[in-house]
Amino acid sequence: MPFHFDMISLYFGPWNILALIVLVTLAVRIFYKPKRNLPPGPKGLPVLGNIFQLPETLQFLHFAEWKEEFGPIFSLNLAGQTMIVLNSHKVTADLLDRRSTIYSDRPRFIMALEILAGNMMIFFCGYGSLWRKMRKAAHEGLNIRASEAYQPLQEKEAAVLVDNVLKDPNSWVDHLNSSAASTILTAVYGVESIKSKDDPLVAQVNNCADRLTRASQPGAFLVEFLPIMKYLPEALAPWKKEGNEWYRKDTAMFQGFLDDVQSKVNAGQAKATFAAGLLERRSSQLSTLEASWLAGAMFLAGSQTTAGALTVFMLAMRLYPNVMKKAQAEIDAVVGRDRLPTFEDRDHLPYIQAIVQEVLRWRPLVPLGVPRRVMKDDFYEGYFIPKGSLVLGNIWALNHDPTIFPDHDEFRPERFLDETGTVHVVPADTRNQGHVSFGFGRRICVGLNFANQSLFIDIASLLWAASIEPAYDETGAEIVPSPTDYLEEGTVVRPAPFRCTIVPRSEDVDGMLEVAKRKLW
Repeated sequence: MPFHFDMISLYFGPWNILALIVLVTLAVRIFYKPKRNLPPGPKGLPVLGNIFQLPETLQFLHFAEWKEEFGPIFSLNLAGQTMIVLNSHKVTADLLDRRSTIYSDRPRFIMALEILAGNMMIFFCGYGSLWRKMRKAAHEGLNIRASEAYQPLQEKEAAVLVDNVLKDPNSWVDHLNSSAASTILTAVYGVESIKSKDDPLVAQVNNCADRLTRASQPGAFLVEFLPIMKYLPEALAPWKKEGNEWYRKDTAMFQGFLDDVQSKVNAGQAKATFAAGLLERRSSQLSTLEASWLAGAMFLAGSQTTAGALTVFMLAMRLYPNVMKKAQAEIDAVVGRDRLPTFEDRDHLPYIQAIVQEVLRWRPLVPLGVPRRVMKDDFYEGYFIPKGSLVLGNIWALNHDPTIFPDHDEFRPERFLDETGTVHVVPADTRNQGHVSFGFGRRICVGLNFANQSLFIDIASLLWAASIEPAYDETGAEIVPSPTDYLEEGTVVRPAPFRCTIVPRSEDVDGMLEVAKRKLW
């Protein structure tokens, strides 16, 4: 016998039917969740998703491989947390640049931000009023015009770097680290430059930066997965006790630097530095604690990334001697051999500028950037991106996109010059940088102008003074460093240590350096 609606009324009555309809509707809404069209991705386990498919190291390379299988935008399920990975210039620019109003937030960093930095580290702060105040103040002190004021300092530090490397070439890595720290320390606080690689301040700064970058790495601390652990007493959570102690020590260090600048500002003796600008400008409306940590953040980020980029440069010169010789020929033609390069030479050294761009493209220091958090549900080209998703722009994949850089594994500065070798050309959606290593949207690196200046003058000065040549082992065999050996330090990735030989280009280099230093001082 056919089943009709009237049969239901026979058993339940009209009001009961209405109640049944309401209950069924509620049940459907509660228990049935239509499958949204998330971006494609690898199939994972029930509940846990893809969490065990993520490698512990060099995730950017694994994500680049998944791009070939799943396309320029794919999704992962990390035990219920959606992660969206962006692997093309167009997709990344469409979302992180052109929709930056909802893609500029950060996920929660309990250890790196809340404990180690007392919620004061601008790079990990959420997209709120504090971040906007800090960002505005940082931009005022490091925009392109403000950065030009630091060029005399950068020229002086480049001369010191070259002098130290030539006198002690076996410790070139240490000299790169101390030079980067010295340059940014003087620019931020105006304190005396670091003259020795053994200065304890270098280790202090590097240790602080290392703690923060490692703590920001996903899975570094269990508290990131179980936030309630943050409220454990220190006696039961030694990691929390240690983190709080480091916060107090680092805060004291940063405030000590700022107090010294404040005393000079009060006496009318302050140099034109980033910290002095923070204290003199009332527009930032930052508290003393906020200003201390903002200045400290600029110090930490600038020293670590500049030193890493210079290490990439040294590796490239060792592996691509023809690039080095071409660059040195350009320097000799423009600068000559009787003085060091200066920023006045910059517009006449397009190949050196292209080397800076290629260094940052070839081996980006932060290949996955820092995760974003999307602030509301979004749709992109038919895909659903849920509110609260983590979003990663795979900087490595973009800088090595074969559709834009066909020979992406090669170090070739010519890619950024036209056929005349004098006019710069860059791909679209790279903000005229030629790469995306400085990040995206409203979170793009605020110190990019200062960084480009430092790299230009350091690289030009090193190439003017010296050649980077092979080192040999005990048997006389040439030691060839691998371009794919990496040292991963949290979110920062740099080339693994390698050996090379640094040779002065002429006998009068030492004398010219002494003359240059006297002029600069």
